[in-house]
Amino acid sequence: MLEYNPLACLPSSEELPDSDDTPVDNELQDLIPGLLKVILAMVWAERMDWFFGIDMGIYHDPDLPAIVPDGFLSLGVERFYDQNLRPSYVLWEEKKLPVLVLEVVSQTYRGEYSTKKAEYARLGILYYVVYNPFRRRKPRLEVYKLVNNVYELHDGNPVLLPEIGLGIGIEQGTYLGIPREWMYWYNQEGQRFLTPEEDKKLAQQEAQQAKQEAQQAKQEAQLLRERLRSLGIDPDSLS
Repeated sequence: MLEYNPLACLPSSEELPDSDDTPVDNELQDLIPGLLKVILAMVWAERMDWFFGIDMGIYHDPDLPAIVPDGFLSLGVERFYDQNLRPSYVLWEEKKLPVLVLEVVSQTYRGEYSTKKAEYARLGILYYVVYNPFRRRKPRLEVYKLVNNVYELHDGNPVLLPEIGLGIGIEQGTYLGIPREWMYWYNQEGQRFLTPEEDKKLAQQEAQQAKQEAQQAKQEAQLLRERLRSLGIDPDSLS
């Protein structure tokens, strides 16, 4: 008797379009999720059970086009498939919903507060993060959590995401030589994780300090040896 496997009838990620040829109209829509991804790659360097997609299609229905958030995070999935990486994120292959989606608002709204928000809630995505750099009076960062199929806004900056084990927030900093407000990951105590540039700079500062301390210790030892000799004591005889 033949067994029917409905998944075998669905298109695979290799067969689905991985681009809709729509250009990104705001550089921040690439850079902000890009920074979050590189920080995760440092913080979770030993973990292989997560994936962060940027401008990648999420296929949730074989009869509908993909939705394409600016960024999204999935847990409990393979970080890498193979050297060609993922062409897209297909729910019937991954079997895991993203736990978080991110939208960076351009000067022209594209449904971030309406249609996209409703679609992510319908899919059941736990966290919906919206960053609007153009706001002046309202909060630029909004973090929503799905509660009883409705997104509830969480106050604070950063906002702790217990299911992820991290916090997310915004503050002034420098990335790729650009000083501005950026979005970062935080630990559960609210401390911000460093960017690759900051981590490298800190390592250089620590190495320089260690070198200076070693030089100072050497100079102090030399002064001590000279002081002992002035007192008629051979410092080598004390060892």
